[in-house]
Amino acid sequence: MTKFIIVAGGVISGVGKGVTTASLGKIIKEHGFSATLIKIDPYINFDAGTLRPTEHGEVWVTEDGGEIDQDLGTYERFMNQDIPKRNNLTTGQIYKAVIDRERRGEYLGQTVQFVPHIVDEIIDRIKAAAKDYEVAIIEVGGTVGDYENVPFLCALKTLEREIGSEHVAYVLVTYLPIPLHIQEMKTKPTQQAIRLLGQEGILPDFIVCRSSQPLDSVRKKKIEHVAHISADKIISAPDIASIYQMPLDLEQEGMGQKILAHFKLTSRKQPDWTEWKKWVSNIINPTKKISIAIVGKYFETGDFSLTDSYLSIYQALTHAGAQTGMGVEIKWINSALFEKSPETITELSMFDGIIIPGGFGTSGVEGKIAVIKYARTHNIPYLGLCYGLQLAVIEFARNVVGLHNANTTEIDPNTPYPVIDILPNQKELLSAHAYGGTMRLGAYGAQIKRDSKICKMYHTHTMPASCATETEESVCERHRHRYEVNPLFVSDLEQHGLLFSGFHVRNDETRLMEFLELPMHPFFIATQAHPEFKSRLGSASPLFIGFVQACAQQHDTLVMNTQRTVVHEQQL
Repeated sequence: MTKFIIVAGGVISGVGKGVTTASLGKIIKEHGFSATLIKIDPYINFDAGTLRPTEHGEVWVTEDGGEIDQDLGTYERFMNQDIPKRNNLTTGQIYKAVIDRERRGEYLGQTVQFVPHIVDEIIDRIKAAAKDYEVAIIEVGGTVGDYENVPFLCALKTLEREIGSEHVAYVLVTYLPIPLHIQEMKTKPTQQAIRLLGQEGILPDFIVCRSSQPLDSVRKKKIEHVAHISADKIISAPDIASIYQMPLDLEQEGMGQKILAHFKLTSRKQPDWTEWKKWVSNIINPTKKISIAIVGKYFETGDFSLTDSYLSIYQALTHAGAQTGMGVEIKWINSALFEKSPETITELSMFDGIIIPGGFGTSGVEGKIAVIKYARTHNIPYLGLCYGLQLAVIEFARNVVGLHNANTTEIDPNTPYPVIDILPNQKELLSAHAYGGTMRLGAYGAQIKRDSKICKMYHTHTMPASCATETEESVCERHRHRYEVNPLFVSDLEQHGLLFSGFHVRNDETRLMEFLELPMHPFFIATQAHPEFKSRLGSASPLFIGFVQACAQQHDTLVMNTQRTVVHEQQL
């Protein structure tokens, strides 16, 4: 029978439940058990696709086309396995399924109620996601005490009663603040979190204590008395230099063996953390550092600035840096800056590389186009992702091909040169307000030209030999976009030197451009896909590895030129 580990959070959101859940999954796998991870999100949205990135964080796209919570990305990166969209449950999904069933007449003669119908729907979906796995780890989103969590905690308690408490373990991830004015770690918020969880009939079997400093024996003793669990099940989890250190620290506390003992299981193999430790060491102690500018727009939320909107890009750069021995320092720049103050564009010369990430809408677009032009004309390594490809096409069309006022119809429906446009069948769906149906979501294959830089990068790292022809090979990446490169302009763009090195062929034989590059540029690469979604620690995205290597070469060139300038000035 499947064992269930339930992870809930206390005190504050963002306490680290996702990383803890992913780390537990990694540990369970290392001990020889099959495991899957499930995320429960209490919001009423059906999925994360329509949520604002600055509020909710990045929208993660699964291989099977789900737009879901970013924690699923953390799960995949730690577990090194694809997780399907059914592993993300939302309140909206649950209630919609029950209401749709009621409207179809499947509950005739019954009063549809929270118990049993909503509870049963939650349990059925959890069982479906956990099927065929020995261990399922479920993260309950939000914070203990939120009204939105109650249906799910109720359902999980019902599941426990159904299968037996010996098959369920509860983990509370909590936070212990150290107020600056007293400089003492306080346990009272954690005590309140334990009490709130107890109101749902749940007492934690393990407590993971997050804080800026390690948990001391005095605080551990207090928590032990309140939670009524032994001190060895209260785990200290202080701040760390890299999230990938987390499973190593939990194993140092014997977390894997303790959870297995709770289920009366024994480890099937000796965990081997050798490679993982090497990657973590490379992240924390790199041999060289490079500086990269990520120019986007999803940063500001009120008076604060967040970068979770581009979490996967940050992680993909971290993975590539770990494999190449590079420390990656990132500067997050709002593209609107270059619209308000165009003269500041020259500040980009201090960076070893530039990334334009995905996005939607008009905000900051002209600033991004100016950045792309600067990278192209100053030989700075450039990586464009999704919207970053589309805007690179617009910049090239305007400034090289001479198609003045070229644009995407997303921004200017009346542009005389719609180099980026929505396809006819998508327009029909948009006219019916079926916006979700117009997105290209999930995994799509692309044929790439063998003599291209793109092909060389994939060949070096992950190219599958079974997908080859004499002139092309295939790769598969995940997508989340609506607009495409207009096929009517491809020939003209290529005649002026832009190489579309990869394309996807639709069932109607339409070719959708997937990759572009400038052969004479040190590194000017863009893709319609989101390769960051398939990057893992120890198995980084080929495009990100190539980009980081190009940035390292750019860094060496900048250092050498600076040294020459200093010597020349000294001679004068």
